[in-house]
Amino acid sequence: MNDVYKTIEKESTGYFKDKGSKFYSYAYPLSNEYEVKDIITKLKKEHHSARHHCYAWRLGTEEIKTRANDDGEPSSTAGKPILGQLQSYEVTNILVVVVRYFGGTLLGVSGLINAYKNSTIEALNNAEIISKLIENTFELQFGYDVLNAVMQISKQEAINIINTNFQEDCKLTFTIRRTEASKVQAIFEDLYGVKIKRLN
Repeated sequence: MNDVYKTIEKESTGYFKDKGSKFYSYAYPLSNEYEVKDIITKLKKEHHSARHHCYAWRLGTEEIKTRANDDGEPSSTAGKPILGQLQSYEVTNILVVVVRYFGGTLLGVSGLINAYKNSTIEALNNAEIISKLIENTFELQFGYDVLNAVMQISKQEAINIINTNFQEDCKLTFTIRRTEASKVQAIFEDLYGVKIKRLN
């Protein structure tokens, strides 16, 4: 199934402790990278005495963008292990932030990697991971004379109509799973009087 991806729909949390250091993990659904700053700011206010707020995110379905941030921990001991678990769970459109309260004992490189990895696993195990379809969006323009034909095709092909504007001319926006997109596009292109435009 190359048009399905895994993500989470709502926030989840996790917790991990090692040698007095406490790691609170938060997983968030993410729709764009601009949301990251607001989430980090909010967590820094909630956990103002914590030493580190490390995070990683994955965004996109076909081309996936990633980012990892160690926030003052030794290089690649925090952000990378978090990102590694996002990749391992094959989830995208997700941000995981791990907040660390230092417990007085140094954990060393392998200890840190293990702690950030396991706190991420805790948050992901507590999350409801769902599968979503990768969809393409199209816009149709047509006259009232073909409205019935358009609606019939829409029903037959089980397309998801997200917007309609029936004034002088008819405009209709719909989504369809990626694997069906070319077929449905061809059907509408063959219908006289219909203009179809792919939006994504």
